Amino acid sequence: MNKPKMATEKGVPSNSRILMLLGQLERMNGEAMVRDAETARQVTAKILHLIQTQEKSGKEVMSKGSSGMEVILASLENIRDVQTTLNILCILSELLTVGRGRRVGVFVSKGGTGILFQLLITASKELPPSEELMLQLHSLLAKVGPKDRKFGVKSRLSGALNITVNLMKQNLQNAKLLLPCLQVLRVYSTNSVNAISLGKNGVVELMFKIVAPYSKKNISLHKVALDALGALLKSRTNARRAVDGGHVPVLLALYLDWHRNDTRHRHMLIRKGLLICLRNITNIKLGRKAFIEADGIRILYNTSTECLPVRTLDPLVNTSSLIMRKCFPKNRLPVSTIKSAFHYQLPHIPAAGPVAQLYSQPPGVDDVVDESDDNDETEADTENDTENEEDEKYHRTVNDDIETDLNKLHPKKSAGRPFEELKVYERFFLELSEDFQGYNFESSKSASTTSSLSSFSSSSATRSARPIRVPTAQALSPKHTSLSSSQEDCNPTKGKHTETSPSFPNPAPPVSLPPLKLDTIHLTKDQDKKEVAHIASPDGQTTLSSLTTSPSQGQSIEQELAHVLESVSLEEERALNAEGEIRGVKQEESPVSATRHIQSPLLLGGIATRRVGGGGGSNWGSDCGSEGAEDEIGEGAVLEVPDTARLLPLHDPDLYVEMVKGTQSVPQYAEVAYPDYFGHVAPTLREPLLERVYGVQRSKIFQDIERLIHPNDILDKVVYDLNVPSCPVIEDDGESLKFNSQFESGNLRKAVQVRKYEYDLVLNSDINSNHYHQWFYFEVSGMRVGITYRFNIINCEKSNSQFNYGMQVLMYSVQEAISGRPCWIRTGTDICYYKNHFARSSIAAGGQKGKSYYTLTFSTSFSHKDDVCYFAYHYPYTYSTLKMHLSKLEALRTPQIYLRQDVLCETLGGNACPLLTITAMPESNSNDHICQFRNRPLIFLSARVHPGETNASWVMKGTLEFLMGTSSLAASLREAYIFKIVPMLNPDGVVNGNHRCSLSGEDLNRQWQNPNLELHPTIYHTKSLLQYLAHIQRAPLVFCDYHGHSRKKNVFMYGCSVKETVWQSNISATSSDLQEDLGYRALPKILSQIAPAFSMASCSFVVERSKESTARVVVWREIGVQRSYTMESTLCGCDQGKYKGLQIGTRELEEMGAQFCVAMLRLKRLTGLRNHQHFLDLESDLIGTQSKVVSSCSTTYVLEEDEPSFLEAIDYSAESNDDDAEPENEHSSEVLEHPEHLDQLSDSETNHRV
Repeated sequence: MNKPKMATEKGVPSNSRILMLLGQLERMNGEAMVRDAETARQVTAKILHLIQTQEKSGKEVMSKGSSGMEVILASLENIRDVQTTLNILCILSELLTVGRGRRVGVFVSKGGTGILFQLLITASKELPPSEELMLQLHSLLAKVGPKDRKFGVKSRLSGALNITVNLMKQNLQNAKLLLPCLQVLRVYSTNSVNAISLGKNGVVELMFKIVAPYSKKNISLHKVALDALGALLKSRTNARRAVDGGHVPVLLALYLDWHRNDTRHRHMLIRKGLLICLRNITNIKLGRKAFIEADGIRILYNTSTECLPVRTLDPLVNTSSLIMRKCFPKNRLPVSTIKSAFHYQLPHIPAAGPVAQLYSQPPGVDDVVDESDDNDETEADTENDTENEEDEKYHRTVNDDIETDLNKLHPKKSAGRPFEELKVYERFFLELSEDFQGYNFESSKSASTTSSLSSFSSSSATRSARPIRVPTAQALSPKHTSLSSSQEDCNPTKGKHTETSPSFPNPAPPVSLPPLKLDTIHLTKDQDKKEVAHIASPDGQTTLSSLTTSPSQGQSIEQELAHVLESVSLEEERALNAEGEIRGVKQEESPVSATRHIQSPLLLGGIATRRVGGGGGSNWGSDCGSEGAEDEIGEGAVLEVPDTARLLPLHDPDLYVEMVKGTQSVPQYAEVAYPDYFGHVAPTLREPLLERVYGVQRSKIFQDIERLIHPNDILDKVVYDLNVPSCPVIEDDGESLKFNSQFESGNLRKAVQVRKYEYDLVLNSDINSNHYHQWFYFEVSGMRVGITYRFNIINCEKSNSQFNYGMQVLMYSVQEAISGRPCWIRTGTDICYYKNHFARSSIAAGGQKGKSYYTLTFSTSFSHKDDVCYFAYHYPYTYSTLKMHLSKLEALRTPQIYLRQDVLCETLGGNACPLLTITAMPESNSNDHICQFRNRPLIFLSARVHPGETNASWVMKGTLEFLMGTSSLAASLREAYIFKIVPMLNPDGVVNGNHRCSLSGEDLNRQWQNPNLELHPTIYHTKSLLQYLAHIQRAPLVFCDYHGHSRKKNVFMYGCSVKETVWQSNISATSSDLQEDLGYRALPKILSQIAPAFSMASCSFVVERSKESTARVVVWREIGVQRSYTMESTLCGCDQGKYKGLQIGTRELEEMGAQFCVAMLRLKRLTGLRNHQHFLDLESDLIGTQSKVVSSCSTTYVLEEDEPSFLEAIDYSAESNDDDAEPENEHSSEVLEHPEHLDQLSDSETNHRV
């Protein structure tokens, strides 16, 4: 026998029997095979036998370097004998059955698909066609199709579609042949053009002839038929055909039949297939209408309820839930307009943008919902395609927001305004020219003679003479005493600046028993060279302490604070301070045991004699519902309230009330909330992240669906409405809770009682805006003890929230505060965040139709009868609180501290924007000391540009307290730098309960490129300060803007880097373009070493186009500050470090502010080194993380709200998306923490999540 000519792989014997037979087959190709058909049959039969009986034979044929596949395909293409063709098809089937797709890929690459289609066409021309041949061909095509990307196009162009369809029509009763035909049809239909073509040929109607009621026969046939039908119905045209053919009731009847008969749940895939068909039909409006008319919601609700106890049926429940929610009639948000309930007329309207559109909107236009649109092309599928920001982002190229213009990337100092205009800002930098001549440094050592600005506080406190209602009644009196300001009206004009020279002393009031403060911290080293922080107690003894204020009376917190050159670690230890000495006695029951006495002109006689309606404090001091509320009032009674001032050195309830009097609000608030009056003492117990209960979101959605199924159970009773300004609290018979949000920073627009113990809550839009619903702060009263109440905030806008990942809402109980525990605590069970059925108009959604709002739902119970409780998104920090803290800070001054408070400007609403200058006084007025004083590097800090990010203010509080401390660290820090601080950039937004915007209705952190003097005064003047510094060559060493982050955990920074931005993009750059000082990484690197909550892995230094108007980028690009940062603090908690698994609290936030100061000291050392070896270390760190940075999109993409996409795996998207995944998706298992949730992911999320 001649040696075969076919190629063989090295190592495979050339005399192998299978290779010899293939060589023989190769020589027979062409006319020889036609002439000697019998020999061809024998050879192919032998090859088939070898492959079936010897596994190594198949490996030899498919081995690399072997031309066996080419020989087989060439023979198949040339053969005319049916039996030989069948043999070769069987050979291919055996070969392609194994190999995990690699062999199929080889087959496709060799042109095998086209040969099969050509053979199918040839075979169909014979009458009658060979059934066995058609069976083998379709079986093989079914295996090959899913691996061939062009399979659909090839089938259509070759004409194979109609052949398969005709074959099916002729063999409806032939299950053996019908099954492979359906398998191929399923692959055909994945191509949208094919699906439409098949629909025109009547395939949809044909499929409904195949699917049948419950039967134990032909189970595989039913499964494949439903898969094919589901693929066909993804086409809108085919979905309409199904609706027009009356098939929606048929599908529901089939599903109900299979549900009732499949009692052992062995045929879940068939039931899932029926649901997928319904899901695809209901993507069109006609389908949803037909579904509702067929009572589909009730059918799926009942069947799903029966499936709930069986965990393995969750895919059916989830898909049913998606269908029901999609078909749930879109409800109108229960408001007359989505604009804010409060109106503020702007001095002038911007020429373009959302605010201009808001003002140009014709009167009478319904902006709550869109008019009904009968065009199918604009609704459901559009919604599914671009349902949320993440999906829209991923539909674009991965890095399309990264700045790619190198000219924009390289920082270029911009002159901006002429220096003549900027010279007016010299008044804010007296420290740069102060010579301290005439200042008595000797006398200052015994008296507090640092700078002061009492006029800021006093002018703020006397701006309004309106009465302020404050909580002074015993144990939760809802009726506040009216206090009138005795000072004269003072209304500073815009741009008014006041400052006091350090040469004018203002002695601080004596403090008899100072509480624990940061300034008592000193560092010493033990024999092991460990740093230990000590505190000097009043009697001169030394004890361990903490950077943060003590959370309980006399409580001390152990800490280890490293030297400025080393890391910092804080460890907590509870202790009791008795008689001024710090002792190690635990006290957990009552953090505040001391009380303070207030002489009150009004006192309610007892808790029982509260207001009509079961008590509560929802309408303090108003005329609404106050009848009978003042029975048994005693005059001149002395009230006992918790003396939080002993534990909170910066808090004074009386001073707070004075500050409230000078705060200007659009609604002209005249009430003070209890938490702001009493203050907040951080609880001693740590609060872990809430563990998510399995299926909680689904159960809440089902309860929402019950509203449609059982409408008679819904009360729909309005109990609070800001749109009724004369009487927002609707009185009733005491069966409802009382709500109130009419106080500083409050936000709750409307409350609707939907069930006896369930309330829908609507948040107020930012003023001069029609969206930004996230921040909430409201009061509840009239509750019953032991009852679980459910609260649903129904007009949230973001597509995800940390409430799905362990975050809880905050609650403040006045009864607890009166009992000595005045604190905000994390509360709430069954918390979840999901898309609801309230329609969001295109006006509010940026022109996009079909959007919905999201619901934040939580349940809670109350421990005290007749309590008054407050709920908030995060720990509130009001503008009046800031003014109080700044006033109290002056009491912390020592003669060695240079402190000046200026009024930078006046806001649109008439509130003063404070500017602080903090540094160390010079040792003397000698030239050397004055020169050192003036030439200290400047650090510029700002916070609270976004009102809803209250955590930024708590971090700033920690920074300010540390800077004003008397510790050696604080002194060193003041001697090293001059701090310029704007602690609240958006006072108006904070006062009026906005989440994002100022009174201009705009995000102030998007106005830094070109701020308007009238509309954005705080940004305009803050930028001008920085421009002035740049002009005089004194640009800050560090600029940092404190923010809060709602979708990520930990604390982290955003910075600016040319090199890292280029790495993230595809632009080409020369080495000179990438030359960059790596000092921008120094500060976050230090923080990652010393601050437990800080995460370097979450930091990003990429410059995005969408951020070019933010403070961070503008200060970097125009002012030339290399270390320009946004520091983001989580609203939720931490997933790394010492605080891993814990929700963040004010103690941790204030600690972060203090740690920032400590990091600045270490930065001072680094920037002062002549040897730049540390920057080489940073270079190696940077290179080491380069691949990580490039591969992670989490730090690259920032949404319009400064928030990167959220990447944590959870079943949230599955339960709230209108799409569902097929189990075949290969990447699904990489997305979920629990593979059993595979069916819950949407197609888009499965494909795009990282």
